[in-house]
Amino acid sequence: MAEGTKRRTVLVTGAAVLAVPLAACGGNKSGSNESSGRTLGDTGEIPEGGGKVFKDQKVVVTQPAKGDFKAFSAICTHEGCTVSRVADGTIDCPCHGSRFHIADGSVAHGPAKRPLPPKSIKVKGNSIQLA
Repeated sequence: MAEGTKRRTVLVTGAAVLAVPLAACGGNKSGSNESSGRTLGDTGEIPEGGGKVFKDQKVVVTQPAKGDFKAFSAICTHEGCTVSRVADGTIDCPCHGSRFHIADGSVAHGPAKRPLPPKSIKVKGNSIQLA
């Protein structure tokens, strides 16, 4: 019987060891985006014809025309660097010089070949939130 007890101990221990990593990888089961509804900033922070990079949220918000706010991923589609600034009508990546149009995220200057993916935002009063 001692042998059977050892086997059960090993099996229970093995199951317990496996349960911990599985629980850690479970993630958000609802499928919702944890960043959703989070306030990025104030509309006054986004200059007309320019924009602002929110590095922590990996989002860049632009205002191509007065009151028209757009948002894009701040991750460059070339090699995954985070864009660093918005200037002269483009969203600029510091790594290899890619630039993207503030109005639609399309490539203005390579080496990137794909546009920045759009992000959903809501403007409530003067507050810009991730949707």
